[in-house]
Amino acid sequence: MGAHEKSSSSDRGSITPSMTAGDVEKHARSGHHPAYLDPAVMGEDYEGKPTEEELSVLRRIPGSIPTIAYMICIVEFCERASYYGVQPLISNFVNRAMPLGGNGWGAPPKGDQQTAGALGMGTVAANAVTQSFSMLAYALPLFFGWLADAKTGRFRLICWGVAVFGVAHVLMIVAGSKDLLSNGNAKIPYFISVYILSIGAAMFKPNVSPLLLDQVTTTVPKVIVLPSGERVIEDPEATTERVMLWFYLMINIGGFMGVATAYSEKLVGWWLAFTIPLILYLPLPFLLWFLHKRLVLHPPGGSDLPDIFKILGICFRRGGIKKIGRAGFWELAKPSNIAAAGLEGTYQTKWNDEFVDDVRRTFQATGIFSFFPIQYINDNGLGAAASFLTTMLRTDGVPNDVISNFNSISIIAFAPILNYGLYPTLRKLNVHYGPVARMTTGLAMSSLGGAGYAILNSYAYKQSPCGKYGSSDCKIGDGVAPITIWYVALPYAIGGISELFINVPAYGIAYSRAPVNMRGLVSGLNLFTTAIAYAIGLACSSVVTDPYLTWDFGGPAIVGGVLAVVFYFMFRHIDKEEYVISTNKRDTDYHLEMEGTRNVVGENSLNKSINRPAPIADNEEMMISQKQ
Repeated sequence: MGAHEKSSSSDRGSITPSMTAGDVEKHARSGHHPAYLDPAVMGEDYEGKPTEEELSVLRRIPGSIPTIAYMICIVEFCERASYYGVQPLISNFVNRAMPLGGNGWGAPPKGDQQTAGALGMGTVAANAVTQSFSMLAYALPLFFGWLADAKTGRFRLICWGVAVFGVAHVLMIVAGSKDLLSNGNAKIPYFISVYILSIGAAMFKPNVSPLLLDQVTTTVPKVIVLPSGERVIEDPEATTERVMLWFYLMINIGGFMGVATAYSEKLVGWWLAFTIPLILYLPLPFLLWFLHKRLVLHPPGGSDLPDIFKILGICFRRGGIKKIGRAGFWELAKPSNIAAAGLEGTYQTKWNDEFVDDVRRTFQATGIFSFFPIQYINDNGLGAAASFLTTMLRTDGVPNDVISNFNSISIIAFAPILNYGLYPTLRKLNVHYGPVARMTTGLAMSSLGGAGYAILNSYAYKQSPCGKYGSSDCKIGDGVAPITIWYVALPYAIGGISELFINVPAYGIAYSRAPVNMRGLVSGLNLFTTAIAYAIGLACSSVVTDPYLTWDFGGPAIVGGVLAVVFYFMFRHIDKEEYVISTNKRDTDYHLEMEGTRNVVGENSLNKSINRPAPIADNEEMMISQKQ
């Protein structure tokens, strides 16, 4: 960790004259791309750059994905398996009391319609704990993403998060002990473990997807020739799409581990339900130790936030508030624009024009992310509403919280279809199904899922022996409506498939549209939208209960349908842009300033040559030939 993350910023991206072609290739794989792969430095000329005609007619394929990237996906599986093994259990543990006639470990008698329970604090408290736990896990990544970018580096913070995870799992097993459950003292260790777990997840989550994409070196479209002789474009968007579909698949295979813990709480008790996530967690430290010296690790580069605030200040001072959202707003902060206006003495800039473009794209990405909370609410229900719906239906021996795993099952089944079926077919037909089109599809699908929840809840209220109070520990008859719980699997599955169309493109947008030193923070922004959804659920805790559950589902479904249309018309122009991953360093001068050797030998828009073999370019900057 130290050796990889302590190299100075001046050494990053340097290519020495003594490098062979193989060394340059190795340099690219190490994560520090040579100049000819950097669109910010040699945008007009790099090896294999496709022409406009080639961009429009050649088939696009994903670039190669290194083996180490798949191993990071396994790391994500272990972390998500241990997280989602615990998360679905919170509602029953807090909401329901110890079942009558149970085994003392929280499991109900066999063949009984009761669900597992422990604390018996009711639906409002259960919803508050569930939502606050998840809200912290998705809000704190804003801070930890920034911390990794600016201070610690991604890998180090991932390791710290894994250590925190371990402490939380041990405490949770203690809370599930028979003595603490029987004497009512399980509450304190359980709540401490829950919130420690959310902090560990927040340290891990914003850094693992950027770390994964750091291993992929396809950053610009490039024409290559296949063994068959076909000329194709190795496409960074297709590469990102493929690796992130694998990543998201592993997340949801991990999420599916909740089935094992749900059956464990129902049939055996809390001690086993909490031990399984610990077992799934245990490979993590060993995997990280093995990967450490094999990863591309970018050292922390300091925060770009101060420069972003300065750029915003310049744009507001020069353009005013009325210019926001209009063409030319961001141009006002570009050094070239400031120089042309003769304002160099007024505004001191430490960035280049391309960095301002990155900032513009980052704010664009933030606008896209702002639509995600409604998708999450429709996907999973407002607050713990979906969990409360399942308590009103016949389980017939099935744990009520196992049904939520159909979200993961649908993703596990559908991700390979997208990865190796639909998307390659569309590329072969030269149909560009861009990220905005995909996300619009996901928003529409999640609204259909939300409508499905509302319809099911309406029927459950009509047929429950307790009417519109069916989820409030109904004691009349067998306490449930004569509707099988399996019907809830359908909206869960629709919501899961919608995630593939929304969350997978979002990972690529968060990485590709962010400045190099802000990828953790922008990843945290993406996750923060989920925290907003949880905050909405927490704020609505008092109404996420009987008799309001039908509208808790129906209202967001209507809003989501409307916002899907608004989203598409706001952002559809992005699908027409060429997908390029920024490798721009903010302090690369756009013009020549005679202030020492750095600016003299660095290539820029005024002194660079064109139409030359790319590996020679760096040598020519140092005024030596390739042979030397």
